[in-house]
Amino acid sequence: MLPKIYFVIPCYNEEEMLPFTIQKMGEKLQSLIEKELISDKSKVVFVDDGSRDRTWDLIKAAAEDERFLGVKLSRNCGHQNALMAGMSYAVKFADCIITLDADLQDDINVIDEFIQKYKEGYEIVYGVRSSRKTDTFFKRFTAEGFYKLMKAFGVEIVFNHADYRLMSKRAVQYLLQFEERNLFLRGMIPLIGLKSTVVYYERLERVAGKTKYPLKKMLSFAFEGITSFSVKPIKYITTAGFLMFLLSLVILIYAIVQKLRGQAVTGWTSLTISIWFIGGLQLVALGLIGEYIGKIYKEVKRRPLYFVEEIAGDE
Repeated sequence: MLPKIYFVIPCYNEEEMLPFTIQKMGEKLQSLIEKELISDKSKVVFVDDGSRDRTWDLIKAAAEDERFLGVKLSRNCGHQNALMAGMSYAVKFADCIITLDADLQDDINVIDEFIQKYKEGYEIVYGVRSSRKTDTFFKRFTAEGFYKLMKAFGVEIVFNHADYRLMSKRAVQYLLQFEERNLFLRGMIPLIGLKSTVVYYERLERVAGKTKYPLKKMLSFAFEGITSFSVKPIKYITTAGFLMFLLSLVILIYAIVQKLRGQAVTGWTSLTISIWFIGGLQLVALGLIGEYIGKIYKEVKRRPLYFVEEIAGDE
C-alpha cells in the first residue's frame, strides 16, 4: 500500500515566493504519484503564521485544488510553532509527514530518497546539507559554530540539519507528547529515539522574497536552543565564579605580603579593572540565570502554542 504523505510548509509574508512554491510542489506531488511512490491522496499543507501580506489569499486560492490545504494561525506564533500546528493537523490523516520551508531552498528533488528510506523502515529521515559553499564565510562560520557549540553542551543534534525532514505518523505522535512551550525541534526530535537516517542535498538559492532569518533572529534562535536543552552554561558560570574566588584569595595574599613589606601602593588601574570585570561577570551570570527562570515562567503557565483561525481546503 502506497504511503499517504503530507508536506507541511510554514509561511510568513511569502506572497512573492508562494506562486513559485505552489507550482513546484504541485509538480513534485504529481511526479511522486505517477512514479507510484506515494498515494494519490497525499497533500501539501501550507501554514500561514500570521502573515501581514497576501499570503493567506494565495493559500486559499491554491486550496481550490484538492491537492492543497491551508491552515491559518490567528497570529504570528513563530516558525517552530507553525511547524507544530501543521504537523498536529496533518498527523490525523497522513502516514508520514515531510516538513520544509516555503522558499524551497531545501532541494525537493531528494524527496524521492526520503520516501525510499521510509520504505526501508526508517521513521525519521533528516535532510542534511552536504556543504555550505554557497554561504558567506561569516554565515558558514557562525552556523557550523552553533552546531559544534550545541554538541559541546551535550545536546543531541544532527550536524547541518535544519527543519527539512520526514517523520512517520508514529514519530509525530511521539513528538506531540512533548509539552515544552519553548520549542526547538532540531533538539527534540532526536530524543524520540526511533530508527533514523540522513539524506544529503545541496541548498539552493532563494528565487524570490527575503529570508525570514536575519542575523538577529538566527542568534536568538541559537540562544533559545542552547538554553532549552542544556544547563551547562549555568555550570560554566558557577565554575567561573569559583575560579574568581580562588583568584581573589591569591590577590588577597599578595596584598597582605606587600603591606607587610611596606610596599603597598594604591593602584587605581588594577582596582578599576577588577571592579568592571567582576561586575560584568555578575551581570552575565544574572542574565543567564534570568533566561532560565524566564523559560520556567513560560512553561508553568501552559499557554497554548497557537490558535487555528481558519482551515482552507476539504480533507
